[in-house]
Amino acid sequence: MIREVNWMTSKTVTCNYPCTDIYKDFIYPAFKGDKNAISIIMISESAPVDHSNYFYEDNHGSFFTTTQTAFRDADICVHSYKDLTNLGIYLTTAIKCSKIDYLVSAKTIKKCASKYLENEIFGFPNVKVIMCMGDFAIKSVNHIFKNKYKIYPIERGSTYKIRNKAHFYNGIRFVPSYTQTGNSYNIEQSKRKMIAEDIKLAISVIKK
Repeated sequence: MIREVNWMTSKTVTCNYPCTDIYKDFIYPAFKGDKNAISIIMISESAPVDHSNYFYEDNHGSFFTTTQTAFRDADICVHSYKDLTNLGIYLTTAIKCSKIDYLVSAKTIKKCASKYLENEIFGFPNVKVIMCMGDFAIKSVNHIFKNKYKIYPIERGSTYKIRNKAHFYNGIRFVPSYTQTGNSYNIEQSKRKMIAEDIKLAISVIKK
């Protein structure tokens, strides 16, 4: 089923992968704009149980409101998903289904990365920055590039230790950060500050 969302769509399908730590409620953005105009991919953790909160579903959904706040913290005002797209930013999640518990297995992360996220990333030919918003995203991106290019573009280690280092590969800046979606965003103020710093960094890269 495809639901129309103003100028964009999201697509939901029944996932037949044998994962046991996620709900089978697969959803991902169906981008309808100019893929050549996207320069930043911002990858969050996983889809929400309530799909009305997912990216590109509703400007009042929680995924948009916390992302909007993150950009506001970075002194960038966005009122809609279209504003983000006009800035060259595409939003997605590492895992396309919602998780049952707080964590998911490495196997689930790798399966979803190889089957779905990889094609999604490489569908945008002019990407200059990949923002990995949380551990799921970092692990997913490292898995994809390790399989494809035999390299981990993001140094492995705790995010707070590696986020201030420069991670480059094949003309792309990789930014390890923390997730800007979910209930913890407004609770952990130190991470919120770091997310804003990382957004500013990403924007500075594409403006060079």
